[in-house]
Amino acid sequence: MDYTKQLEQAIDRLHEEGRYRTFIDIERRNGQFPHAEWTQPDGEKKDITVWCGNDYLGMGQNPIVLQAMHEALENTGAGSGGTRNISGTTIYHKRLEAEIADLHHKEAALLFTSAYIANDATLSTLPKLFPGLIIYSDALNHASMIEGVRRNGGAKRIFRHNDVDHLRELIAADDPAAPKLIAFESIYSMDGDFGPIEQICDLADEVGALTYIDEVHAVGMYGPRGGGVAERDNLMHRLDIINGTLAKAYGVMGGYIAASEKMCDAIRSYAPGFIFTTSLPPAVAAGAAASVAYLKTAPELREKHQQQAKILKLRLKGLGLPIIDHGSHIVPVIVGNPVHTKILSDMLLEQYGIYVQPINFPTVPRGTERLRFTPSPVHGPREMDGLVHAMDGLWSHCALNRAELAG
Repeated sequence: MDYTKQLEQAIDRLHEEGRYRTFIDIERRNGQFPHAEWTQPDGEKKDITVWCGNDYLGMGQNPIVLQAMHEALENTGAGSGGTRNISGTTIYHKRLEAEIADLHHKEAALLFTSAYIANDATLSTLPKLFPGLIIYSDALNHASMIEGVRRNGGAKRIFRHNDVDHLRELIAADDPAAPKLIAFESIYSMDGDFGPIEQICDLADEVGALTYIDEVHAVGMYGPRGGGVAERDNLMHRLDIINGTLAKAYGVMGGYIAASEKMCDAIRSYAPGFIFTTSLPPAVAAGAAASVAYLKTAPELREKHQQQAKILKLRLKGLGLPIIDHGSHIVPVIVGNPVHTKILSDMLLEQYGIYVQPINFPTVPRGTERLRFTPSPVHGPREMDGLVHAMDGLWSHCALNRAELAG
């Protein structure tokens, strides 16, 4: 086999479909986010505004977070030096896990290097702990959840997105005595819709199933202390395992699960994705702990974040743009064609200094390609005006007319 030719063909297919992904080199400016500097292919630098970042609340530049990281770096050095089992557990990791457990009112929490690994490692390990386990997974669950369910070797059922009636039908067709787990999300990040948490918990109680919720796009941003949508809706106590991230609203890096002491202990003891991975650097853990603690007492940031999302949606709707609005902070504008989405993204960057990455298949279904904007409390009126003006100009007057852009 000509391996190089095979690679070229695989990459060429992405180009032909218009969904080849390109990265741009940016340098965030501490204290000035969402402003950043883009190094263009010719080496020239240009000021840009980031409109697609997941640092939802600007915590990646919060002085309290940075100070905690500086202190830990000075005290411990760069890396952790090992896995959690072999010299890689420090006071900073334990403090962070305690902050997370307190956030979700759970007995314990378990820290991973990312929420992807937390989902994959936990969901792939659970059938080892509960022989015969059947996992019922929402059709639009994140790739990390899909991978964990796929790899676990146990039985799985996929229910239609947010369709509790279909979920009930699938459960009814299985052995009532079999152990069961329902895996779903609180906010689905591409459309910004909410999972039916209470209805799923009701069904889980009825059939004796465990519940596993991914709150990655909600922790820090919803609830009185940032515990997520489940906290907002007073449902955290009904969820057995809560997955979250430290790399979005908390502005740092890492992922976790929060659950009972025995559940965390079992996952810690059996999950290869935890056992064989070098732990997060202590400075990162320290920054994340400071961020979690800070946001427990900063409801004004959450309120400002929601306000910014509502304003942007209202203004883009006023332009007649096809916005998906489920009431969350996610602001998707549907373009419906990968080539057109890339063209719009490129024009926004090159002509207006606005950076928003195109979202294409397989992240979203074909025909629903989009630009996904993530307004934050640090996007001010000037940035908002600039984005709305740019979208109005490009959508209405560029070479691709509005009908073409709509797919």
